[in-house]
Amino acid sequence: MYRAVRLLARSRRLVRPPGSAAAPGLRAAAVLPLRPPNFARMASQNSFRIEFDTFGELKVPNDKYYGAQTVRSTMNFKIGGVTERMPIPVIKAFGILKRAAAEVNQDYGLDSKIAEAIMKAADEVAEGKLNDHFPLVVWQTGSGTQTNMNVNEVISNRAIEMLGGELGSKKPVHPNDHVNKSQEFSGYVQQVKYAMTRIRATMPRIYELAAGGTAVGTGLNTRIGFAEKVAAKVAALTGLPFVTAPNKFEALAAHDALVELSGAMNTTACSLMKIANDIRFLGSGPRSGLGELILPENEPGSSIMPGKVNPTQCEALSMVAAQVMGNHVAVTIGGSNGHFELNVFKPMMIKNVLHSARLLGDAAVSFTENCVVGIQANTERINKLMNESLMLVTALNPHIGYDKAAKIAKTAHKNGSTLKATAIELGYLTAEQFDEWVKPKDMLGPK
Repeated sequence: MYRAVRLLARSRRLVRPPGSAAAPGLRAAAVLPLRPPNFARMASQNSFRIEFDTFGELKVPNDKYYGAQTVRSTMNFKIGGVTERMPIPVIKAFGILKRAAAEVNQDYGLDSKIAEAIMKAADEVAEGKLNDHFPLVVWQTGSGTQTNMNVNEVISNRAIEMLGGELGSKKPVHPNDHVNKSQEFSGYVQQVKYAMTRIRATMPRIYELAAGGTAVGTGLNTRIGFAEKVAAKVAALTGLPFVTAPNKFEALAAHDALVELSGAMNTTACSLMKIANDIRFLGSGPRSGLGELILPENEPGSSIMPGKVNPTQCEALSMVAAQVMGNHVAVTIGGSNGHFELNVFKPMMIKNVLHSARLLGDAAVSFTENCVVGIQANTERINKLMNESLMLVTALNPHIGYDKAAKIAKTAHKNGSTLKATAIELGYLTAEQFDEWVKPKDMLGPK
């Protein structure tokens, strides 16, 4: 009873009072003759309905709005139990996102009746009214796709119910086609740009000098103006914008600025680790790997396997990234040990920050000069893999729907046939339609 009262009170705080304004930038959902939850159906706790995903049919509890993909995830990831479920704030954020997407898709032609039902259902998710319909744990697919589908299924089935349809029918609201409707090296460039921006953003605090604070920050036994003049002299000598710290107590007792700078370099190391590994894997081969990139051959790679060439620059950069991450752990511990008026981990912190800066700088230059500038695209291999990819079927989603597109991909994979031949054999489209709709060059961005 106590838990029920708490949940009721919480739900009342989350629900927007009747007549109140919607959040800024969002239209209020139209007032439709939408049906409330069917509590009589939900009372049948022991009954099930049959729903389908691309792997087949599954029993879904009749008192739940989620569908087959959510059930399959609960079967495959029994890790941690109820306490490890996806945090409710994440679910509510999904509700806001799905609501906003439905509103935009309505502007782009999504049927208004369907869009309004999706917005209303998404609002209920965002307000916490449907929390019991999200059973998935955090420990699932690393992309979170299964929780995304959990949200899609809940919103879809709730919208179907509002419109008088049958739960699990995916009609008239489909979890993918309606609820979810919506270049590698450029990504690497952006990661590096962001890394540089983060590091530069820390510099104003790094340029603050504690000189003149004496032992604990009081400035005892110094002359008025001493701190400012020393900082100005240092700035003139170095050509860097050093200033006196506005608070000498903070400058001496804490070294948060160093932790912040180390953190920015740690994030840079994370980015460079990903970039190095991606390029290493894309260059794997030349015959048995991905082989999409041809990396420069700088030196012999093996004393055991003749002719083998290793992605040495990628390996060196990833080791540097690992060291920087380790340095940051030490700097973080040092920064947290600024007891009272004086931090006494200074030598270690300084050493590790300088070490990280030197390693990142040198490794980035080495990686650029000895690897990046010499990378070539293996266009023959890329074209082969592209044309064999089953995921080209994604281009058919807007034309024949997610379920039929998935059927084409799974059937083609099972039979070892092409997407085009399979689509025609299943009777979903003609050869001319396939050629018109499936063009890789047209799949590089929004339309």
